[in-house]
Amino acid sequence: MAEARRTIVKPVVTEKSIAQTAGAQYTFAVSFEASKHTIAEAIEKLFKVKVLRVNTQRVKGKHKHDMRRRTRRPSVKRTDWKKAVVTLRAGDKIELGGVNYFES
Repeated sequence: MAEARRTIVKPVVTEKSIAQTAGAQYTFAVSFEASKHTIAEAIEKLFKVKVLRVNTQRVKGKHKHDMRRRTRRPSVKRTDWKKAVVTLRAGDKIELGGVNYFES
C-alpha cells in the first residue's frame, strides 16, 4: 500500500480533467519512475476499481519570471512532472476523501 501511495502523487483537477470524467478517464500526477503497469496496479489497489488503459506523458516545467528575486536572472523553472490518464471500466468511479472532485 505504501508503494502505491508513492507511485500516485496527487490527482490533477483542471477543467479538462473534469470534462474527461464523462468518459471514465481520470488524470493523476505520478512519479517519474512509475511504469504503466505499476500505475494501473496502484490505482486498482487504492481505489478498488478496474483499470482498462493507462496513458502517460512527461510534462516539462515552465519558465516563470519572479520579480521578487533581486538577482541578475529573476527567472525560475518549475519542476518537470509526469502525468497519467487512467481509463476505467464503465460504471466505476473514483472518489477522494468522500468527495468526488471529478464529477461536475
